[in-house]
Formats: sequence, structure tokens, C-alpha cells
Amino acid sequence: MKKNLPLAILSGLLLWIAWPPTPYTTFLLFIGFVPMLLAMENIIQSTSAKKGRQIFNTTFIGFFIWNVGSVYWVYNALKQVGDLVAIPITLIPYSLGPLLMATACWLYYRLRLMTGRGWGLAGLVCFWIGYEYLHQSWDLNFPWMTLGNGFATTHQWIQWYEYTGVYGGTIWVWGLNILAFLIYAGLREAQPKKVRLKLITAFVLLLVLPLSFSLFTYYNYTEQKNPSNVIAVQPNIDPYEKEGSIPVNQQLDIMINLSKRVAQPNTEFFLWPETAIPDYINEDDINANQYFKQAQHFLRSYKNSTLITGGETYRFYNSRATSTASPTEQPGIFADNFSSALGIENSGKVQIYHKSRLVPGAESLPFGNALSFLKPVFEHLGGATGAYGSQPDVGVFYSQSGIGADPVICFESIWGAYVARSVKKGAQFIAVITNDGWWENTSGKDQHLDYAKLRAIETRRWVARSANTGISAFINQRGDVVQQTKWWTQDVIKQDINLNSDITFYVEHGDYLPEAGSILAVLLIGFVIVGPRFKKRSVA
Repeated sequence: MKKNLPLAILSGLLLWIAWPPTPYTTFLLFIGFVPMLLAMENIIQSTSAKKGRQIFNTTFIGFFIWNVGSVYWVYNALKQVGDLVAIPITLIPYSLGPLLMATACWLYYRLRLMTGRGWGLAGLVCFWIGYEYLHQSWDLNFPWMTLGNGFATTHQWIQWYEYTGVYGGTIWVWGLNILAFLIYAGLREAQPKKVRLKLITAFVLLLVLPLSFSLFTYYNYTEQKNPSNVIAVQPNIDPYEKEGSIPVNQQLDIMINLSKRVAQPNTEFFLWPETAIPDYINEDDINANQYFKQAQHFLRSYKNSTLITGGETYRFYNSRATSTASPTEQPGIFADNFSSALGIENSGKVQIYHKSRLVPGAESLPFGNALSFLKPVFEHLGGATGAYGSQPDVGVFYSQSGIGADPVICFESIWGAYVARSVKKGAQFIAVITNDGWWENTSGKDQHLDYAKLRAIETRRWVARSANTGISAFINQRGDVVQQTKWWTQDVIKQDINLNSDITFYVEHGDYLPEAGSILAVLLIGFVIVGPRFKKRSVA
């Protein structure tokens, strides 16, 4: 393991250097896995025992370096509670992804034993896609490190995401890395020149053809003219002071005054960030809430406008109507708390969307149904269980003139297929409201902005982004950031965006690539389990 560990570490470093928000090193993704593949090959070809364990341990170390280097900022969101709590909790996102990645490599080794290098490498791509799809689907979801996200700073290269989503990028990266590895292995193994030439040709074609298609699409893409005036507000209120030292009405005054600074008669949407209204609002009596009234009163000067704002809301039930509902002080009464987006108009109509992609641990209890037997214990100790409630599917807010907006709250913006479902239901632009101040001035806020470019390309929709402390921005249908604010400054920006009602192939079909890849991965895992009953073929 010792002589292969430097190769795994090299892979981890290359992938970290290539990862957003750095735009000039993305090309390293095309070779970043090569040292890791060479390390696994060395182990497979060696005469040492326990090769599977060696492969798992070696690859885990490399992937751990990549993940920690890329999402180190997760710690910043928790450090306020103290290192004794923050460090163990942050080890979950730091370690869980690498564990799943290393498992995919271990499965590759097991498949390799029964088939050969070619089929094994093909299986590795399926296992990897299966891991990525699992990691965006289960209760411990954290798809931040999905490999296709790595092109977020070089969006000109992946305009074809409107057909494949980010998983097309995953396959592209793995295909090029495997070909580069086979070329190097061919030199080391003295393969015939014809074989190496074919591999080099395949590598060049796989690199050049998607890249050429993307650049051609990027420079020839033209938006249909269908303007709508949108304003994004950045109040720059310290997230640790939102629910304490600054009165709620004063926070709303800040956002109202910023909105008025650039508002015009034809403004159709105002965007305020996540939890812009930090006081809990009863959804069943929302029109009587003083802060709701304050926000609605502001709209009187803009008759045709809709305000999309984040807010904390709750709802009472006469029984435990949902799995996340908790008992209140009143006997027989339960309540759900929500991180919500509110669509407010001049009329009495209010549109409410409940955040559905919740942050594991911070906003949701992972595997809540399986751990439901623990709820009485938490309740007896005085704690809430299940944290936030959610709604089962996407929402679309419609303005009085019929414009559809996709309300996306923070973490949700990294789910391509989820955003696409809202677009398929009628959203003509994407409204991201977030509060990235928890991460402080780290690359987390920049990555979050960069990932929004991918949603613009997949759906061919403008993205309007209101972030409490930054970075607020407008992103066009090609993924270009047309306007953006500075970090930790109070600001407001406006833009005439072009609405779009056309449906892309990806919006129509969703995550068909990872679904197919996951099915193949499950079949191959079954083969790996059943395979030992049969005579193993020699490793190529």
C-alpha cells in the first residue's frame, strides 16, 4: 500500500485543484483519476494478500483529500456550537462521500476478478454513477461533489448539459480518464502500436467532439426576446443576528428601502433571500401577521409586482398529520415548522412553497421513519423531532400576469432534476433565494453560485439569485453571470431577463442517465455476489 499511496494522494490533489471555484485548472479533471487507476492496477497485479482491502483503503485516502479540500467550508457553518460538536459532525460529509467512492472502486476490483480489465472499467463507471445517484436520493444526500459539477466554472464546455444534465459530465470525465490510463498502461505493458494509436484517437475524439459541439452551441445560442424586470435584494444581515439583536421590522425596512432604490413601474418580481422574514408565521392566519402586512404594504406602489421572499412558517394539526409534526404545549395539537418561500401580491392571495430538499441533520432527521421509535425519547427530553417539514414535490409561483417562477431555496439549487421538474410544470425562470453567510468568506459561497450556472444550461432558463450576504446574481440561459454583487455588502441589482417556455431534452426526461447507470450497477453488484460460485477467470 505504501508505494501506491502517493498515487492516490496525487489523484486527490489533482481533483481538488481542478474543482470549482478555480476556472483555470478544470482540465485536470480529464486526468485526475489516472494516478488512482494506476494505484489500483499495481495492487491488482501484485502478489500481496487482501487486495480488496488495500484498494479500498488506498482510494479512500485520495478521495478524502479531494472532498475535504473542496468542501472544507462545511465546518464554518457549525463551528459556532464548538469544536467538540462541529468536528465530529463535519466528518460525516467529509468521509461519507469518500466511503461511497472507495466502495465503487472495491466493486470494480471484485468485478475485475471475474471479467477482465475492459469490463471492469465499464463497470466502474456504472458503480460511480450509482454512488452519485444514491448520494442525491437517500436521507444523507449531499450531491455537492457530483463529478459533473466540476465544470461549473467552465460552463462554455458543457452546453450539452441541456441533454444530459451533470451526469453527462461524470461520464465524460471517467471516459477520458480511463482512456488516458489505458494509453499509459499500454506503454508500460508494451502493447502493439496499433492498439495505442486507437486509444489515442479515441481520447482525442472524446475530448474534442463534445467540446466543439458545446462551444458551437454557446457562441450561436440566441435567447428569444421576452423581457421581465426582476430585482434581487442583498440585505447583508449577519445570519447569527437575524433572530436576535436586529428587530424583524427593521430587517424588512432594509429590504424595502433597497427594493425601492431601483424599482420601476414595470418591475414584475422582487426577490428577497432565504428567511428574509425571520419571525415564525402561522400559515392559517398569514394575512393577519404584522410582518406579512409590512411586506404587502410595500407592494402597493407596484401594482403588478410579486414579491418572492424566504420566511419561517408553521402549521397546526389536530393529529400527527405528518411524520415531521411535533407535539405542542396544547394537548392533542401538533405543528410543523417550514423553511418556506412566499409569493406575495397586492391581492389577498399568498403562494407558499415548503423547502423540500432539506440539509441532513441541520434541517431533517435522516431516516426519520426508521428512527421514529426515538421520537418519544427526544420529545421527553424537550427536543423537536424531524426538524423542518417539507412538501413532496416542486412548486411554481405565478405572477398576476401569469409568469411562472421556480422558487428554489438554498441547498435545492444543486439538484438538476428537481429544478427541471418545476420548469416542466411551467416555470419560466428560476428564483434562487439563499443565505450563504453561514459559510463565511470561503469557496462554498462561490461554488454555490457556480452550480446555479448548470441549472441555467440544463433548463435554458435565467437564474435570478438573492443571497442574504452574497453572492446575488443574474445568470442568463447560456450560464453567463451577467450581474453579481460583492460578498458581505449591502446591495440590490435589477435585470431585464428573458422568459422561456421551451422545454429542453433534459427537462423532459430528467435523470435518465443515472437511472440507467444505477440499474446496471445493481445488476453488476448481483453478478459480483453470485460470481464467486463460478470459476474465476484470470485477471487480464
